[in-house]
Amino acid sequence: MNKRVLLGMSGGVDSSTSAILLKEKGYEVIGCTMALHGGEKQAIEDAKKVCEKLGIKHVVYDLQKDFKCMVIQNFIREYTNAKTPNPCIECNKKIKFGKFYEKAKELGCDYIATGHYAKVEYSKKYNQYVLKKSNEEKKDQTYFLYTIPKEEISHIIFPLQDYNSKEEIRKVAEKNELQVANKKDSQEVCFIPENDYQKFLLANMDKLPKKGNIRLKSGEVLGKHNGLINYTIGQRKGLGVSYKYPLYVLELDVKNNEVIVGKEEDLYSNELFATNLNWQVDVKNNLECLAKIRYRSKEAKAKVLKKENGVEVIFETPQRAITKGQSVVFYDEDGIVLGGGIIS
Repeated sequence: MNKRVLLGMSGGVDSSTSAILLKEKGYEVIGCTMALHGGEKQAIEDAKKVCEKLGIKHVVYDLQKDFKCMVIQNFIREYTNAKTPNPCIECNKKIKFGKFYEKAKELGCDYIATGHYAKVEYSKKYNQYVLKKSNEEKKDQTYFLYTIPKEEISHIIFPLQDYNSKEEIRKVAEKNELQVANKKDSQEVCFIPENDYQKFLLANMDKLPKKGNIRLKSGEVLGKHNGLINYTIGQRKGLGVSYKYPLYVLELDVKNNEVIVGKEEDLYSNELFATNLNWQVDVKNNLECLAKIRYRSKEAKAKVLKKENGVEVIFETPQRAITKGQSVVFYDEDGIVLGGGIIS
């Protein structure tokens, strides 16, 4: 009997090509589109057409209530507390590798699969299945996947893991005459129309943000801000104040409702503290590894010291604009994900 896989299908070329590859390998594939925020009509139609063409079953899994509670409300709450959350990481933790995995077991599936750019392989070094960086370095998505429980990794398939470029994946879709072969990639946060964070937050927050002071670290007040949600650490443009040198946002002071600004050099730090840890492999204390503080940043050498309520991370070289609410993800020298946590 063929192994059964529940494949997350967004209607895009990556998940559609994943369906082809899984079927070619002999899996019994069930395509599943998750309804998360009410705007998936086109995605559902596209995924359904792909499944019909390939002769596989397609189901829709309505997770709108869970998504609103677990992802959207968390996003609003974190911004209200002057943190910069990453909703995709929260969605992967609670929804795509949480609720979705539960659904797979309910349907008698042996595995779940997605079109993420990442690898799963057995590591002799760690004596377990591990998550590893994709061949497609620029599109690697392991930064978003560190929250996957380590017990689940052996039940995950990333069908695109042996491909080196998006062009190769599109060619597979074209060869199989899929209509979505040249569909554009989605870049924005899925539940925020036109990627306008401020507009979304203002429409959904319980309390409107209050104005407050913009001041230098030394205490000098330079002007007023129109709500902390409009600012991020490292921001230079749109501050509405000027000074004798270029100003950057250094800190969002929730207690005093102030935006603290200063020189670019003040943005650099070689330390951070992280909580809400998830370890995908067992690591020793005083871990030496490579750490990444945001999706687009490069990994940097760091020491990780386990503390009672989190970890202290000390970088070999100072990092720019370490931001509360973002994640720090740890890798070994082979690109294997060790774990990660939320910067606090």
